[in-house]
Amino acid sequence: MPSPEIRRRIAHRLDELLARCRAEPAGSVAHLYDPARGYYPPEEAGEEREEFAISVVTVDGERYDAGDAEVAFPLQSLSKVFAYGLALADHGRDAVLTRVGVEPSGDAFNSLRFDERHMRPYNPMVNAGALVTSELIDGRDDAERLERAIALQRDFAGREDLDVDRGTLDAERAAADRNRGTAYLMRSAGMLHGDVDATVERYLAQCSVHVTAGDLAVMGATLADGCRNPRTGTQVMPRRRARDVLSVMLTCGMYDYAGHWAFDVGLPAKSGVSGGILMVVPGKVGIGVLSRGLDAYGNSVRGIAVCRELSDRLGLHVFASEAEDAVLAGGEPAEG
Repeated sequence: MPSPEIRRRIAHRLDELLARCRAEPAGSVAHLYDPARGYYPPEEAGEEREEFAISVVTVDGERYDAGDAEVAFPLQSLSKVFAYGLALADHGRDAVLTRVGVEPSGDAFNSLRFDERHMRPYNPMVNAGALVTSELIDGRDDAERLERAIALQRDFAGREDLDVDRGTLDAERAAADRNRGTAYLMRSAGMLHGDVDATVERYLAQCSVHVTAGDLAVMGATLADGCRNPRTGTQVMPRRRARDVLSVMLTCGMYDYAGHWAFDVGLPAKSGVSGGILMVVPGKVGIGVLSRGLDAYGNSVRGIAVCRELSDRLGLHVFASEAEDAVLAGGEPAEG
């Protein structure tokens, strides 16, 4: 366990990071998103524009927060990480690969373009791929499949009270025509096999679970430690699945900004249009960030600034020549 002085220094550094990134130029925010309102311009934002949180959880279970770390928001696309993990756990990587690939699409998250060579969605982090992984989750019926998806989210977060927010789900249903159209198009091409409406409903429900930045950090730390929750000690998925999930997060997790992200930040991550970013430093920490203002790709502007600075200052990029051993505990800017 870190000494009180180390904990103080880490908390101070996070507060400083929050303050620096809060000053991110307003012009870099393209829009905000709410399921009931859709995308809306920054000038129409209220107090949600100022919500900002950074949370860090180590693989030893130590947690550090700055800002609004207990503000709840819907997982949205962040849920794709855990649905993909559950599909892998249920069927294995080879079987899942026959249904959904692992290639970056280069397109927006709601694109209708598919990998026509293999007749499958490009990856599980775009909507089309997430619909497939939702269908792949095992269960005796639709209710059990959804319950297993939500139960896994609870296990990753170490919180039994996580559940679908009904108001968010109702709003998602009302705005789901593109997802329904995508699903029917995929079934016509043999990429989905079952009840399209039931699959879309499960997908929308898993996206409508509310979490906090602190929850995201615990979920990330669980992935960082081979799917073992550092706060509960529970092995929530087979350890070997962490590598598969993290690999796809690194190359496909940030929408059509994923290539730039891998080049610039170089760590597995997933974003959601509700303003959350989940980032994982394998073997070390999980990081959760919330800030509602989004860029043109649908990623949190302040969230990207936080993650970029952590990667740069602490040498955390997967291909960095000298990574810091003590994450957040005294790191200096990387040279070069």
